[in-house]
Amino acid sequence: MKAVRIMPCLDMKAGRVVKGVNFVDLRDAGDPVENAAFYQEEGADELAILDIAATVENRKTRLDWVRAVAAVIDIPLTVGGGIGSLEDVDMVLAAGADKASMSSAAVTSPQLVEQAAKRFGAERITVAIDARRNPVMASGFELVVAGGTRPVGRDAIDWARQCESMGAGVILPTSMDGDGTRTGYDLEYIRAVADAVGVPVVASGGAGTLEHFLQAVTEGHADVLLAASVFHFRTLSIRQVKDYLRANGIAIRA
Repeated sequence: MKAVRIMPCLDMKAGRVVKGVNFVDLRDAGDPVENAAFYQEEGADELAILDIAATVENRKTRLDWVRAVAAVIDIPLTVGGGIGSLEDVDMVLAAGADKASMSSAAVTSPQLVEQAAKRFGAERITVAIDARRNPVMASGFELVVAGGTRPVGRDAIDWARQCESMGAGVILPTSMDGDGTRTGYDLEYIRAVADAVGVPVVASGGAGTLEHFLQAVTEGHADVLLAASVFHFRTLSIRQVKDYLRANGIAIRA
């Protein structure tokens, strides 16, 4: 059985960790460096930083945030938000990230995924695929960009397949319908992506209970379990999640 990894996510705005519901109504969730150090101590396998305002504000990822977080952890760090060129990927990796995540830029410039995978290695390129339910789409899920603010009329599952074919080493699907709600991952969406691609898939959006993490593996077929609200507001600890998964027969990264 594959070893599942736990990945807290630091959604960043104005230098603080924030978290909302359905990508809006943001609440302060603390200092990024303090959170990062705490999560590593708690046993996180990986960490993500997402500069949630970068694309909407038409700017690059704040590299000082990346450097500050990278300095206090030694677990793999994925950074996303405002990455729109090979130069951006290079700068984020140089600032201490292990992987660069792109979303909107991959849609507007698909060649960027292929070029980045060739230059930096597929394992260092993550494509985040935000989606919302739309019965018009063949899969039932429509791709959205710009921090979930703009639907693009494309099927999200077809896009996941294309991203893998272009060289993406990780796919990170997030359901807008579930994000921040703590009502559970959108298992149908995550499973559809996981079953469509052969690269690791990160479950994201909606974790609220221990059972949700288990379902993401057993029903969603995810390789990595990303969560924010339940960790930031100390509803659950990473140790609790790992112990629960182990008790239910799930292999966990040591």
